[in-house]
Amino acid sequence: MKKRVLVTYNMFRTGYAELIRKFDVTFPPEGRETFTYDEVYEMIPEYDVLQSMFNFPVDRKLMERGLPRLELVSNYAVGFDNIDIPAATGLGIAITNTPGPVTEPTADLAFGLMLAVARRITDVDRRLRIPGALEWTLLANLGYSLGGKTLGILGMGRIGQALARRAVASCMNVVYHNRHRVSPETEQQYNARYVEFEELLRISDFISVNVPYSKETWHLIGKKQIELMKPTAILVNTARGPIVDELALAEALKEKRIWGAGLDVFEFGDKVSPEILACNNAVITPHIGTQTYDVRNEMAEFVSRNIINFYEGGPVAFVNKVNGK
Repeated sequence: MKKRVLVTYNMFRTGYAELIRKFDVTFPPEGRETFTYDEVYEMIPEYDVLQSMFNFPVDRKLMERGLPRLELVSNYAVGFDNIDIPAATGLGIAITNTPGPVTEPTADLAFGLMLAVARRITDVDRRLRIPGALEWTLLANLGYSLGGKTLGILGMGRIGQALARRAVASCMNVVYHNRHRVSPETEQQYNARYVEFEELLRISDFISVNVPYSKETWHLIGKKQIELMKPTAILVNTARGPIVDELALAEALKEKRIWGAGLDVFEFGDKVSPEILACNNAVITPHIGTQTYDVRNEMAEFVSRNIINFYEGGPVAFVNKVNGK
């Protein structure tokens, strides 16, 4: 009898082809984008695997409801703050994520936001569309070049290193802060220098947030930290919204205490604060770090491979350890 997999979102089927061949897979019905939490709660006792999306809450209540059959939650994301990991571990439910496919596209977007803010790309685009709103003079619409500037990377993991590679190719200097220093070989590869957190804030022209979200990183960037930045600094966040105090950032942008910000994530989820929306020196995107046709299918293949290898053997991107796995 085939194992049963419940997928919470109606994704492209291409990346799920192998999973569909080997398992009994349930997607939301045609015309529906997603299952609600209540629907999943009712259905979960009949499934061995829950394939959740990054925005779908997987709490203790839901996992307990899935027992004794539920064995695995395979999360479609590199982040897993939507899942109660300690509860899953205590209940003996394995959790996996998809770190591989998200690296390059997220670094692409972070670099794109840096460039868009520094060169005022979206600002002048908006004003060009309004008759008389844009000056065409030599000293109007000035921005900043990337070459020769210092990029400070908070979190030198896979995405941070991918961003460093792009920065080096653009003749930027790289400094970073991490819980642990990376290897000397990695530092040499990107000519990257480790600095303390506050020093990074003081010396960087661009600051990219690439740390995972946790209780420890909530409001890692707040009013006090923003005050340490250069008045020409540009802050980019493609990690998780609550890492940055959004209202403190909006105030600093409004008062031009820093040059600008590029945000793909927001403190209050998909509800962007009016204060940020009012800032013309903020370039904002709706959490599109991995939203390309290629990556959506790659992530589906990765999440499917996690499930297949969990039962058949092979590499699995585990978040926790249960039952000897």
